[in-house]
Amino acid sequence: MVSNDQRRRQLAREKYERQQQRRAEARRKSRRRNAVIASALAVVLAGGAVAYATGALGGDDAKDATVADAAPSATPSKKAPDPCEKPAPGAIKKLSYKKEPALTIDKSAPYTMKLRTTCGDITLGLDAAKAPRTVNSFNFLAGKGYFDHTKCHRLTTGGIYVLQCGDPTAQGSGTPGYKLPDENLKDPKLKGGVYPAGTVAMANAGPGTGGSQFFLVYQDSKLPPNYTPFGTIKGGMDVLKKIAGAGEASGQGDGAPNATVVIDKATVTK
Repeated sequence: MVSNDQRRRQLAREKYERQQQRRAEARRKSRRRNAVIASALAVVLAGGAVAYATGALGGDDAKDATVADAAPSATPSKKAPDPCEKPAPGAIKKLSYKKEPALTIDKSAPYTMKLRTTCGDITLGLDAAKAPRTVNSFNFLAGKGYFDHTKCHRLTTGGIYVLQCGDPTAQGSGTPGYKLPDENLKDPKLKGGVYPAGTVAMANAGPGTGGSQFFLVYQDSKLPPNYTPFGTIKGGMDVLKKIAGAGEASGQGDGAPNATVVIDKATVTK
């Protein structure tokens, strides 16, 4: 016959074994849950990487596809000091045109676009021979003051290294009202799917959707040849490096620059 003391020990042992079983089951469930989360996170990050490589330079008529659209949110890094001056007085002109301007440039002549920005001057050599309709559009828009007082709204600092400008809304959706065809996509400078440092190219929302937004490459950037290269940076790379050095606001490598980059005046000359 089992004594009361033995019965108490037996019950305590059974209770202990049940507790251990519950804890083991909880650990198994936790491992399964963590594995599912890790798997889902890997898929999300992979999707974000694809979006970053293929759609990070959207613009004109479409919201930009960014890393933040697909990847989990990150805590923004500490904002660096703004290295730029205050913008010049003036307001953005709200201009829109129903159709692309008539081709009036001389395709055999060199053209220069000067961006006088709050961070310093940037000089661009435009290739009218290889991208005549794009250069003609920039000549037209700059002459109308379209770019004056607009912000360069986007900086990428990882994977691709560009400053994106030319959007009066500063939201990635600005357009002059017309769309430009893609040009010069087979430029031999775009070797191995790389836009080399110093390239000036069009942002777009897909084939044949160029407008006014463009990007300046300050470091070799691996991108598909989908963005019209229409010029090179002739001066002001130090300005771009200064802007990049101040970082971007999201902390994810793709967002608004911490530097207040405003184009006070844009001019195109032959």
